[in-house]
Amino acid sequence: MAIDKITHLSIIIPVLNEAATLTAALLALQPLRTAGHEIIVVDGGSHDASLSLAEAWTDQVIRSARGRARQMNAGAVIARHEVLLFLHADTQLPAQADQLIIEGLQNNAHPFPLWGRFDVQLSGKYFLLRVIERSMNWRSRLTGIATGDQAIFICRDLFQRVGGFPDIPLMEDITLSRTLKRHSSPLCLQQRVVTSSRRWEQRGIVRTLLLMWRLRLAYALGADPQRLAQLYEHTKP
Repeated sequence: MAIDKITHLSIIIPVLNEAATLTAALLALQPLRTAGHEIIVVDGGSHDASLSLAEAWTDQVIRSARGRARQMNAGAVIARHEVLLFLHADTQLPAQADQLIIEGLQNNAHPFPLWGRFDVQLSGKYFLLRVIERSMNWRSRLTGIATGDQAIFICRDLFQRVGGFPDIPLMEDITLSRTLKRHSSPLCLQQRVVTSSRRWEQRGIVRTLLLMWRLRLAYALGADPQRLAQLYEHTKP
């Protein structure tokens, strides 16, 4: 794909029992849909009204096996546009996100970036959340590793070339970032997506921070992602 031929995005949203917040999330994306960008919702087996709510506000709604990596890969298979934007249902894009991505990928000096992410802002008002989000953004810029909360975007050709997200239940975003870095440095956009801080507040901010450090360290040392996913689920309130 010629990098100067990007015109539209395919926005892929994995969901599982997100009925409480999904309509508002999709309504916020309608200006992008009106501009010709595609919205794909991939449901991993919701037991609530997520599927029916999504149908009115998306271009495609599909079902897939449960698991964020599997759901995002399934969405990528049917995507029509040149750039894939993977967006969590509880994350809100900044204004003119489409222009930021397209112009950022096309207007950088050679070698062109083929993927990237936004800086992140946590939605809560606690001071410690400000420290955490700054640390996340600084670490991501330093290491070139992105997390799903940062709305990762990837040129479709590269995504297909590397085989998509690895089929693991946790750390799929980190693993994919490591692979993508071998092909291109990421485009690190300073504009911020706003992602829900509910998991931080429900579990306890300090407790969640320590848990995430523990999981990432264990993964870096070779721990099985399946075991880490079980630990993550076990610590839910």
